[in-house]
Amino acid sequence: MLATYGQERSEPLWLGSVKSNIGHTQAAAGVAGVIKMIEALRHGSLPKTLHVDEPTPHVEWEQGEIRLLTETRPWPRTDRPRRAGVSAFGISGTNAHVILEEPPSGEPVEVVAPVPWLLSAKSPEALRAQARRLRDFADDPAVGPALAARTRFPYRAALTDPSRLLADLDALADAPVVAARAGKTVFVFSGQGSQWRGMGRGLYDTYPVFAEALDEVCGRLGLSLWEVDLDQTRFTQPALFAVEVALYRLVESLGLKPDYLIGHSVGEIAAAHVAGVLSLDDACTLVSARGRLMQELPSGGAMVSIRASESEIVLIDGVEIAAVNGPDAVVISGDEDAVLEVAELWRERGRETRRLSVSHAFHSAHMDPMLAEFARVVEGLSFGYPQIPIVSTI
Repeated sequence: MLATYGQERSEPLWLGSVKSNIGHTQAAAGVAGVIKMIEALRHGSLPKTLHVDEPTPHVEWEQGEIRLLTETRPWPRTDRPRRAGVSAFGISGTNAHVILEEPPSGEPVEVVAPVPWLLSAKSPEALRAQARRLRDFADDPAVGPALAARTRFPYRAALTDPSRLLADLDALADAPVVAARAGKTVFVFSGQGSQWRGMGRGLYDTYPVFAEALDEVCGRLGLSLWEVDLDQTRFTQPALFAVEVALYRLVESLGLKPDYLIGHSVGEIAAAHVAGVLSLDDACTLVSARGRLMQELPSGGAMVSIRASESEIVLIDGVEIAAVNGPDAVVISGDEDAVLEVAELWRERGRETRRLSVSHAFHSAHMDPMLAEFARVVEGLSFGYPQIPIVSTI
């Protein structure tokens, strides 16, 4: 470097190392250095190399103009492009080297994507201390979100909401922390009631993988996702299916792989499709028929969520348990007057209840009139074996 870059210079060549930030990275050393220098170009700043006290005496520094970046330095634009060389040295002796040059000046293009802050430490105290240090750093308005590459120590935290970053760091600095346990990954596909107008729009504009998958599913469904009335069941269920499949394709592209799948209500159709049980065409046929047939039933009935266990609920005529969502969370469904009567009993006991915003009493005998036609639709589908295990909620 002294011989190649360090001769006849009016300004010294500044030398840094990404290893000082994240340690040994093996095959990822080159790309980590590229990322660091792209960010340096973007911010117009040369970041200091950490943990350096003095230059090594084994290099004849006086033979050229190279200096260590022991302090952060500004990197302003001048009359020539800013450039940086990045080296990646392999254990076998490989030396890969690339020269980066800033793009031509112009209007900056802002790409906004959610990026988590990851923390990892060997003890609860170290994790909380790390949160406090990161809090001081993140308080600088010039600092954007950063994906911290750290060894997976036993105590970990992930902060995913940029709007709450400072508050979450404050909370984490004093929070009880337990060690991560080895386990399996389960993807859950939600049911009706989780929809909202404009859902998926931000992801669609940010991630091409999500956009491509959503376009494909909506094309098969004949659905204009952001134009339909999501209060109408015949649109709600296909819309949820489309977004959930696109979400799965997005996280799949990021390298996340589930050990199990589970779906709640209409979410089971999305789980069945991504597991390989149903082709996309058959899944679209099924979810469209389900939403349409439910929409065509006479409206009426009610559904109420109650903060109570399944064993506590005492049912009366016209009321059924529609879902058991947790140890103390159930949903009842059926005739409106009877459902509201049961709900009132629990309100009087001081338990939390909430009437769901639905057009029909789903998951109850109110759905029986559609079963024969729904069965005829199902008989026309082809079913495969799941390539990912599905935990049934039946």
